[in-house]
Order: sequence, then C-alpha cells, then structure tokens
Amino acid sequence: MALNIIELIKGQLGPALISQAATQLGESESGISKAISGLIPSVLGGLANHSEDSSVLSAVTTAASSGLLGNLLGGTTGNSLVSGVLDKIFGDKIGALIGSIAGFSGISESSANSLLNTVTGASLGSVGKYAQDQGLDAQGISSLLNDQKGVVSSLLPAGLSLASLGLGDSVIPDLGASVDPAAPVPPVTPVPPATPVDTSPKVEVTREGSTHVSVEPKKDSGILKWLLPLVLLLAAGYFLFKQCDNKETQMSTMSSDSLMLEEDTMTLVTDSLAMTPVSREATTVTLPDGTTLNAYKGGIEDRVVQFLNSQEYAGLSDDQLKERWFNFDNLNFEFGTTTLTAESKAQLDNLNAILKAYPQAKIKIGAYTDKKGDDAFNKKLSQDRADAVEKALASSQVEDAEGYGEEFATVAETATDQERESDRKTAIRFVK
Repeated sequence: MALNIIELIKGQLGPALISQAATQLGESESGISKAISGLIPSVLGGLANHSEDSSVLSAVTTAASSGLLGNLLGGTTGNSLVSGVLDKIFGDKIGALIGSIAGFSGISESSANSLLNTVTGASLGSVGKYAQDQGLDAQGISSLLNDQKGVVSSLLPAGLSLASLGLGDSVIPDLGASVDPAAPVPPVTPVPPATPVDTSPKVEVTREGSTHVSVEPKKDSGILKWLLPLVLLLAAGYFLFKQCDNKETQMSTMSSDSLMLEEDTMTLVTDSLAMTPVSREATTVTLPDGTTLNAYKGGIEDRVVQFLNSQEYAGLSDDQLKERWFNFDNLNFEFGTTTLTAESKAQLDNLNAILKAYPQAKIKIGAYTDKKGDDAFNKKLSQDRADAVEKALASSQVEDAEGYGEEFATVAETATDQERESDRKTAIRFVK
C-alpha cells in the first residue's frame, strides 16, 4: 500500500504547535485545528497535481536540509522556498483559498495565510525528510506525490468547498458538476393542431424535459374537436409532473447520502487533527542536595525521584526492575527522524541532574514506535532514537540503549494517529 503522506505531515502539526499558533495568532485552538484540517489535503493535493514539476521536486529536496521543520511557526511566512511552491501550485487562486479556509474555520484571513505557509512548510519538510531517509531521487519523490491523488479528495472536510472557487482541478479530482434540484421545470408547450391527416394523437416527451403534444383529430365537428386536445394536454402535464417529482426525490436522496459521506469524512479529519490540549499541573522536584527542578506533577522527574527515594527501589531485583519503565512526557523527535525537538532539552537536563544526585543509579533507555509502516524501518528508527537520547544525556550512568520498534505496540495500525500516539514513546528503567 502506498505511503500516506498525510500521516507524515500531521506529525509536525500536533497539539503543541496548535496551542502555540493559537496564542501567537490570537485565535481559538479549535479554529486553528479546523483550518489545518482543511489546509493539509489542499496543499498536499496541490503538490500531488504538480508531482512532475521540476521546481516543486527541487523544493521538496531542498526542504530536507533547510531547517523548515525546526521553525514552522516563525520560519515559513516570507520564506522564499514556501512562497515559490505556493505560487506554483495555486497561482492567482491563493487569495481565494485563504478566504475559503478563513470562512470555514472562523479565523481571520491573515491567520489563515500564516497557517497556509506553516502547513506548506510542514508538507515540504516532511516529504523531503522522508525522501532523504529513504534515498529517493526526483523520480521517486514524483511517484510518492502522485500516489497521494487517491487519498486527498476523501480528506477534505465537510463544509469546505474549493470547487466553487475554481480550485477543484488544482486541489482534488473534479467530481463533475452538481445538479440543482430546485431548478425550474420547463413549461409544457402545446403545438397547434396540424392539418387532419391521421386520427391517432401523438405525444412526444423530449430529453430536455419539455413535452410537445401533436394532435391530429378527425374531421368531426362538435365538442370532441376541442375536448380531445385538452384531455391529452392534461394527461401529458400529469406525466411530466410525476417524472419531475421522481427526479427531485432521487436528487434529494443523493444529496442526503452525499452529506452523510461528508460528515463521516469530517469525523475522520477531526479525529486526526482536533486534539484537546492536556492540562498539567506544574510542580517543583527537590533533589537530595537541595537542588530544585521545574517539572510537572506526575511527570518523569516527579515519578523517578519518588521511586529512588522509596524503599521499593532498594528492594527490587534487576529482573523485577525490568517491569518498571518511566515514560518521558516532554521528549519528542521531529517526525520520522532522530532529531530531538528543542523543548526536549529541558527534560533531558532534568534527568541528568537527577542521575548526578543519585550516583549509584544506573539506567537503560528504551525507544518504541507504533505499528504504522515497515517493521524493519521502525526497528531501526527506534534504535537510532534510543542512541540519540543516550548521546544527548552523555552520562556514564546510562548502561544501555535499545530500540524495540513496534514489538510492544498494542494499538492497531488502522487506528487514528492520535490513538496510536500511546505506542510512540521513549522511556527509561533502572538496572542493577
């Protein structure tokens, strides 16, 4: 199955970035999340439809080493690489896209413009980094982007229509023009009687919906001469009415089905992107020498110090310690890489201080991935990440570092990104 690049991009646009963007732009987190849910498939669709453009492929390659992923909020607006790609994939329709996203999400157009640059930077950086890690050349990147055409159309959230802005061809496949069930029905136009030749009345209903009645009566004079055309006209009108009524019923059913599909699609995007920030209580952790660390209540620093101070730690054997892992709660990597994010440094510094305060303590580092993707790749990625944490700590008290890949993952590969998040972790345990 082709790699779903949406997953790569969403990894860069998680709760922390949404919260920071909301604060920086003065918008609600729900509005920011909703805007991103519409921008990701839009930008990826634009890249997919320009998958053979040399300038787009060059931008993807350059983005891998440009530092875009390290500064998505501050380094993408005004970035020539990002603006060049946007001009290429959307042209003069950028303003229309920004207006549509702003109206859909309830944020200002300036905020929507800023997020468009952010999402484009995340898209270029994610694809570029993946291509670099996998050794893909320009043809490989082109094929990777082209494979996304069958994915993005289903991820455009309900309520966001780009086709009306003329963006249908450049963002998602053109699904054809819609039929308006409220359109007026053409009137029934009678044709005057022709010269009597045949005694059989002829009724013709055209493909366009108009009904022409051609009546050729007998030479008989009297009331039947006028009554027969009237009866035929009434019958034709009734037939036309029933046909239109059936068409409207079918159209209504189709509209209802389409709405249900769009609502399901919106649920999928919302499950993937609308993440509620977790509220955590700040606390101070005190070490034996009186040093204090700023941390979160229940975080790794808090739990590790409590454990080292307890009688339980002293009484456990090495085999028993194998079952006691402590997960990092503020340590992250750039998606699909071994590069630690800037905010991870604070927790690593705290852990280093704890190890120095307990010189007899020895630890092992473990890194894990979810079930998504290739098993061998996940195994190597987790080992490289465990090694990266060991290198960052640079402590002689680290006895071992091991990557377990998806060996202990419990959430299905088909689950949402947010559900699989619990399997993506880095942890430590103590050894004797």
